[in-house]
Amino acid sequence: MQVHFWGTRGSLPASITTGTIETKIFKAIKMSQSYMLESDEAIKSFIRTELPFVVRASFGGNTSCVEIKGQDEYILCDAGTGLRDFGNYFMQTKLADRKNLTNIFHIFISHLHWDHIQGFPFFTPAFIPGNRIRIYGYHTDLEKTFINQQNAPSFPFPLKAMRSDISFHVMDPGKSYEIAGINVTGIKQNHPGDSYGYCFIKAGKKIVYSTDSEHKEEADDDNYEFIKFFRDADLLIFDAQYSLLDAVDTKENWGHSSNLLGVELAVRSGVKRLCLFHSEHTHDDESLNQFLNDTREYLKIHDSSSSLEIHLAYDGMELEI
Repeated sequence: MQVHFWGTRGSLPASITTGTIETKIFKAIKMSQSYMLESDEAIKSFIRTELPFVVRASFGGNTSCVEIKGQDEYILCDAGTGLRDFGNYFMQTKLADRKNLTNIFHIFISHLHWDHIQGFPFFTPAFIPGNRIRIYGYHTDLEKTFINQQNAPSFPFPLKAMRSDISFHVMDPGKSYEIAGINVTGIKQNHPGDSYGYCFIKAGKKIVYSTDSEHKEEADDDNYEFIKFFRDADLLIFDAQYSLLDAVDTKENWGHSSNLLGVELAVRSGVKRLCLFHSEHTHDDESLNQFLNDTREYLKIHDSSSSLEIHLAYDGMELEI
């Protein structure tokens, strides 16, 4: 399996500013002055191998959308603005390569807050007859919320104007499901209005998608239910929107967690790779890069013997599982 991140920001899409682009260009030119860049290939090689990520690229600004690849049908977690980019990529691939791509899309919704569904009205495959879109979640008003999002005056095209075959499936958190060749289970999380985490297992590989979840004092208990849910995951995608100070002070009860608690839970659960997710929309690339470095340093303090691998999700990142 592979995991492709189409949208990784929390709460609100985050645009890149003119000032930020100018700063990146300035740093890139300054770093290039000691290199002999006499050809296009030399310039490309310099960009790819010498410039740090925060100079040559960006963590991106789309809200939550993650694709789990490796099966015949599409599996996606959440329908934030990243879903639009996924849909555009699908259409371009289908047209350019004339590939016989599957027309079945399974979308698992963590919860119904706007940043996790706002990409669906712009999901081009949903307008094409013959495509089949299956939307899953644990909220009983799942379908109603998607309908209301596109009702006037909020949007010019109602959901019924989408010509694909769209269906909604309310799941039971106590049940296990086999969908598109993957075993899927869920868990209720602490978030305003409730959210749900998902566990995907296929061929002995385990991916956990756990965003918009706040962990409190009960997380210290050895029998904490999330320890079992995360246990031995090959990849844990974890809500780390806040610093520890924000999570326990000014933004307590806002329904999100911290990078440090993510490390502690991942270590206790025997997770192989931790991916910090749902990044704070007010943080720029430099701040997020420092956030990642601080998290990795904390792991050394918390458990110097741990082999836990830590990433911070960015739009376009792909991980092999």
